[in-house]
Formats: sequence, structure tokens, C-alpha cells
Amino acid sequence: MKLKDKKVLVTGADGFIGSHLVEGLLEEGCQVKAFVFYNSFNSWGWLDHLPKEKKDAIEIFMGDIRDPNGAREAMKGRAIIFHLAALIGIPFSYHSPDSYVDTNIKGTLNILQAARDLSCERVIVTSTSEVYGTALFVPIKEDHPRQGQSPYAATKIAADYMAESFHKSFNVPVVVARPFNTYGPRQSARAVIPTIITQLLTGKTEIKLGAVHTTRDFVFVEDTVQGFIEIAKAKDAIGEEINIATKTEISMGELAQKLIQIINPRARVVMDDQRMRPTNSEVERLMGDNAKIKQLTRWQPKYSFDQGLTETIEWFKDEKRLELYKTEVYNI
Repeated sequence: MKLKDKKVLVTGADGFIGSHLVEGLLEEGCQVKAFVFYNSFNSWGWLDHLPKEKKDAIEIFMGDIRDPNGAREAMKGRAIIFHLAALIGIPFSYHSPDSYVDTNIKGTLNILQAARDLSCERVIVTSTSEVYGTALFVPIKEDHPRQGQSPYAATKIAADYMAESFHKSFNVPVVVARPFNTYGPRQSARAVIPTIITQLLTGKTEIKLGAVHTTRDFVFVEDTVQGFIEIAKAKDAIGEEINIATKTEISMGELAQKLIQIINPRARVVMDDQRMRPTNSEVERLMGDNAKIKQLTRWQPKYSFDQGLTETIEWFKDEKRLELYKTEVYNI
């Protein structure tokens, strides 16, 4: 499928990955509508920070993914839906699981119901590597058992199965895209790489972290975006679940030391109990298999981990951006 001139909708377009995806789709020549979370500040999230010519090229729709009427209205006339809107913070899901059910499960249901009625050409539902839980084998293939080790993961598992059910029951052309740990410019402080970088850049010499032995498969945001785009183009992707992963892993301790050496070698890691997940909820190891995405699409990761970290650090060095990250507060 060619994306040029396609009318597309991106939910969660105001967020980290969503805003980068909007830019990537503009470069593909798409007619982009951006679904952003309604708020009284009239904020479009990270889209507010795009150059004027890009903002002028986007149609903005302000709404709430939990509202079925708004979701349907946003989707009218759109051929391809990239559904990224979600609550993502794992610690906050311990605190407010109801909100994750409403947003992640019911929000996805709203998209699927509308897609069924409006006969969209393709719906890409965004999953997460957290649905796998602690790896039972590596690299993690798409048929790895699902393990709901946090309320967040449980709601994403449910959303994935809801997407599968609409494809099998109603022939809705759904693809489940499953990024592993995406990082890069604009990422929330709830993620580990911005947490470490912002503490270091603000001069802290004691870097507060939770578990440092766990491992993750980190994907630079530009590679994740290209994964979404290639999945949207692939003719044989419909009905599939597809990892976006590098098939590599690094521990949080090794990651912290790498960033410390780059930014401030005098710093050291300090364990912070409030950043620890409950024992049985901690995902010990994630490393994704990427054979399927390579088989179905032309996707290849373009960024090495060091290249991605360099670009991320440079972005965070801007003082005005750094002020947005309240490093003195642990953001759940």
C-alpha cells in the first residue's frame, strides 16, 4: 500500500511517539489528522513544538479517546488509523487502574467499533512489549505467552485481544504493532533514559533509580516510527501482531553507567525504593525478535544505540526543554 495522499488519523498524536509519527507521515505525503487530548489550555502537546509549516499541514482534532462519539467523528473519511492514544505509566497504573481500563481497553474498543462501521482500510493498534512480561525465552517472538504483571500490561493485553477479535469476528483490517522500549527526544520523564539524562544534565551526582539488573530492548524513536509506516504499507500485515525490536538488550545498570560516562563521570547510581516495582510485577528481561517485521516489510533499524543516545542527549541539553522535566520530583 502506498501512503502518499492517504487520509490518515493518528490518535495520541500529542505524545512522544505520536508526534514523531505525525512528522514521519507528513514526510510520506499523507493528509494527517491529529487526535489530541482535549484540555482547557488548548495544548496540542508536543505538536505545539513543531515548526509552523508542519503545524499548518496538520488537521487537529481535540477529543477524548474514551468518548465513542468523538472517536467516530475523528475517524470519518480517514482511510488509515494509527491508534497510539493510551495511558502508559506503569507506576500510575498501580495507583489508578480504573483509568487504564477506560482509556486502554474502552478507548481501543471505540476505535475498533468505528473502524468496523466506517470501513477503514487499515487500523494499526499500538501494543507494548510489556504484554510479554518477564521473558520465558529470548528473543521474544510474537507467540510468546502474555503475562499481565501490571495493571497497565493487563489492559494492553486486553486491547490486543479486542483488536484480534474484531479482525476475526468482523473482518476489520487490524494490525497490532508492538514496539519494544522506544526512546528519544520528547520522551516522558516516566521512562528510564530521560530520567537518567535529566538528572545528570541538571548537575545531580546521585542518580536515583529503581531496579538496575533488569534488561530492555531499546529502539530509537525514528526507527519505531519507520516500523509503523512500513507496517501500514505491508500488504500481508493485516491480522498480524508484529514486534518492532532491535534483538539486543542492555541492563539498567549498564545503561546508567554509559550515560554517566558521557555526561558526568563523577555521578553514581543510588537505589530509590519508591522507584521499585512490586517484586512479582517487575519485568526482569525483554529482548524482542524482529524476524517477522523484516519478513513482512522493508524495515531495518537505522540507528545504533549509541547514535540514538547521542541525539537524545543533545535534544535534552536545551535549557528550556530541560525545565519541563521536574527532576526534583519522582513522576509516576
